[in-house]
Amino acid sequence: MVETETYTIEGPDGDSDEVELPAGLVDTLSEQGEDKTTVVAEIALLSFVQRSHAIVHHAEGEVPTDLEAINEKAEELFEERFGMSFGEATGHSH
Repeated sequence: MVETETYTIEGPDGDSDEVELPAGLVDTLSEQGEDKTTVVAEIALLSFVQRSHAIVHHAEGEVPTDLEAINEKAEELFEERFGMSFGEATGHSH
């Protein structure tokens, strides 16, 4: 039986939640010497940017301007964290 590891996420308002993952999964997805919490944070950021990108660039119909601005900021934060644009990282420019 595979054990689990629990990571706690805390929001800006002080609320928190936990995510339970199979032990070894974070290690499998990390680069050598990378801190486990960094891996979890980077995967969370990647997931949020993927989802916002999909909403803004692949939705049918008009997208509200605020969502475009949110996605733009998300992609900027991605680039700051990873040193490359979301498009470069995914081979997907829009």
